[in-house]
Amino acid sequence: MPRISKLLKMVLLVWIAVVIVAAFLYAPPDKALGQAGRVIIFHVPVAWVTVLAFMVSCVHSVLYLRRRRPQDDLKASSAASLGLVFAILATVTGSMFARITWGSFWNWDPRETSILILLLIYAAYHALRMAIEDEERRGRLSAVYAIVAAVTVPFLVFVVPRVYFSLHPDIITPTGGLDMGPRTLQVFLASLAGFTGLFAWLFQLTVRTGAMSLAAERRSAS
Repeated sequence: MPRISKLLKMVLLVWIAVVIVAAFLYAPPDKALGQAGRVIIFHVPVAWVTVLAFMVSCVHSVLYLRRRRPQDDLKASSAASLGLVFAILATVTGSMFARITWGSFWNWDPRETSILILLLIYAAYHALRMAIEDEERRGRLSAVYAIVAAVTVPFLVFVVPRVYFSLHPDIITPTGGLDMGPRTLQVFLASLAGFTGLFAWLFQLTVRTGAMSLAAERRSAS
C-alpha cells in the first residue's frame, strides 16, 4: 500500500506538470479572450476545489455533531483550511485575468466581491477556532459555524454572479455544455481532475499532520 500511495503521488505530480505545459503549448488561445483565456484552465478548477473543500468541511462538521469524534473535527478544520487556501488562489488567478482583460486587478465585480465575502467568512471560522481553548466547545461551535457558512457557498459562488450583471465570462453555454475548443476542453478537464486529486492528497496529509500534532499536545499535557 505505501508503494501504491507513492506511485499515485508521483503520477499526480506528473499529471499536473503535463497540464501546466499543455495549457501553454497544446491548448490554443481563446477566440474571444486570447492568451488570457489560458488562466481559466487553472482558475476554474481552483474555484471548484474551493467549493469542494468547504462542502467536505460541512459534511465532517455534521458528523462531528452527531458522533463527537475529534477525528471529524480535525477533518472539518483541515478541509476548511485547504478551502481557504484554494479560495485565495482562485482570487489571485481571477485578479490576473481581470488585469489582462479589464485593465485592473480588482473591479468589484459580483464574482470578485462574492469570493472576497467567502474569504472573510472562512477567515472568521479560523479566528473562532483560535479563540476557544476548550477542545469540545471549539469543535461544537466551529461545526455549527461551518454548516451555516457552507449554506452561503453555493449562493455566493453560483447565485449572486448570475443575479447581478457581471463582467466575468461564463464558460457554460445555454445548452449546458462548456464553451471551449476540443483541445482546450481536454486540458481543462485534465486540470480539473488534477486539482481535485491534489486536494485529496493535501487533505490526507493535513489530517495526518494535525493528528500527530494533537497526539503530541495530549502527551505533553498528561
